[in-house]
Amino acid sequence: MAKYFDVHPDNPQPRTIGSVADSIRSGALVAYPTDSCFALGCQLGNREGMARIRSIRNLDERHHFTLVCQNFAQLGQFVHIDNDVFRAIKASTPGPYTFILRATNEVPRQLMHPKKKTVGVRIPDHAVTQALLAELGEPLLSSTLLLPDEDEPMTQGWEIKERLEHLVDAVLDSGDCGTRPTTVIDYSSGEAEVVRAGAGDTDRFE
Repeated sequence: MAKYFDVHPDNPQPRTIGSVADSIRSGALVAYPTDSCFALGCQLGNREGMARIRSIRNLDERHHFTLVCQNFAQLGQFVHIDNDVFRAIKASTPGPYTFILRATNEVPRQLMHPKKKTVGVRIPDHAVTQALLAELGEPLLSSTLLLPDEDEPMTQGWEIKERLEHLVDAVLDSGDCGTRPTTVIDYSSGEAEVVRAGAGDTDRFE
């Protein structure tokens, strides 16, 4: 049965954030809010958590998981970024963008795209997500909480708890955070390719 945590959207309670972080370190799969929509997240290296995300979302091995990072220093440990790409990403973060880049050796092989050796990364502009990442001290392995055969993600924490009661371990809720997923930009070839137009403006990448 999933635990439910309700926090303030701008000033999340540290004790609650600490409890959620402890759960993640213990292997929990959580639903949490971001600056685009709710996401599923677990600790980096949690193979069971990754398998559970695949099962919930009915994903195949080609799906790009995302490492949700607190800042650029953290992001730079997990992907290769040249100067031009760095400037373009820096200008768009934090924000509702996911960038696909070549992974470094810090990324577990099972997270990489099997052929391209790439991974998604992003830095969210959301107080609750940032508080959770700061408490964890490492990225969250994540994927948008979009269920199979549904066009839009769920926006209410109570609804997520009700529907995914036995599929996730915890729901972190800070209110409605929208239905548009991140805009996905693939930089794996060195040039920007808009893979998915979402909450972030695509003009600067086209």
